[in-house]
Amino acid sequence: MVIAPVCGVDRARTTLPLTVGVEEEFLLVDRRTGLPVARGPRVVRTASAVLGEQVQPEFFGAQVETCTRPTADLAELRSELSLLRKVMGEAAADEGCLLVATGTPVSPPGSPLPVTPGERYGRMAARWPSLIGSYDGMVCGCHIHVGVTGHGQALALANHMRPWLPTLQALAANSPFSLGRDSGWASRRSVEHARWPGVGPAPVLDEVGYERLADHLVNTDALLDRRMIYWYARPSEHVPTLEIRVCDVNADLDVVLLLTALVRGLATTLLLDIGDGRPPPDIPAGRLHAAHGLAARHGLAGEGLDPGRGEYEPALALTERLLVRAAPGLAASGDLELAEELFYRVRSSGGGAARQRAAYLRRGSLGDVVSDLVRATAAG
Repeated sequence: MVIAPVCGVDRARTTLPLTVGVEEEFLLVDRRTGLPVARGPRVVRTASAVLGEQVQPEFFGAQVETCTRPTADLAELRSELSLLRKVMGEAAADEGCLLVATGTPVSPPGSPLPVTPGERYGRMAARWPSLIGSYDGMVCGCHIHVGVTGHGQALALANHMRPWLPTLQALAANSPFSLGRDSGWASRRSVEHARWPGVGPAPVLDEVGYERLADHLVNTDALLDRRMIYWYARPSEHVPTLEIRVCDVNADLDVVLLLTALVRGLATTLLLDIGDGRPPPDIPAGRLHAAHGLAARHGLAGEGLDPGRGEYEPALALTERLLVRAAPGLAASGDLELAEELFYRVRSSGGGAARQRAAYLRRGSLGDVVSDLVRATAAG
């Protein structure tokens, strides 16, 4: 399927390509055992000498996070993602561990893992202890940011993007193994992350509605603060972006770049609808949750649900429809050919979940899964 770059884009109404940025969360595993190890603070300290604030600790001591700078050039984005992984991998090696891009730990830790020290993390651990002792909360995502003019535009985009996010989730699925077993899900991270308060599809809101709801959630102690609004699409509280939070972290940078291209292409396309005054699609909440559930269960390998039309279809057919919908925006930023190439590359491989299961089937070894993830993460 080749998509012609003449899908209704009114170039007179488009602006320069939207800026994008990516946050990636990684696990650290011991070089010899492949088990998660709490060396994150030391790895961050080493890497920050080169990367500064682009590297940060995460909730568990066995996790670290990197953040790219905003850019409008996907080739530049890929180069920076590659550099961040390289520096983080070298810092991890200095501490006797390896960097792994997977949504959940393939194997359980060999010894108890601490929460990273800090007042905020300490309060979260005290409030939700069941997610700490079982390590079910140790999940790693890939968060994609798209530059916007402010909360109003971010919320408008989030409202219009809701029916497409389950398909992005299916494309990104990369956590079939969790704590020593095949979970039966393509994205176990989606299931475990949903146990935290504030996680799920974003409600349809304007700026006034967002401010009221955010204040209510914090003032009633449902959430510690606004940073715990973990909706699948949310306006960032510290930078002018819309943040898409539905994706597993992926070892294969082709997947990360494809997801980013699709998010920006879709946002660019939908901004035209928003500018024309078209309302966001009216989607029943139950149907949207069901679509996300199927995306988490099957990834690209089974049936999905189109939440807008309410029809069940193969997940791969839904990804093709997403590519077609994003094509005007992809063409406007010059990314259509790249997105098509990456799309067929990912489609032929089956995505991250399929790759992990294939690694396991070779010898029935979870160690092989970890080793393959380590190699793919470093190859980026």
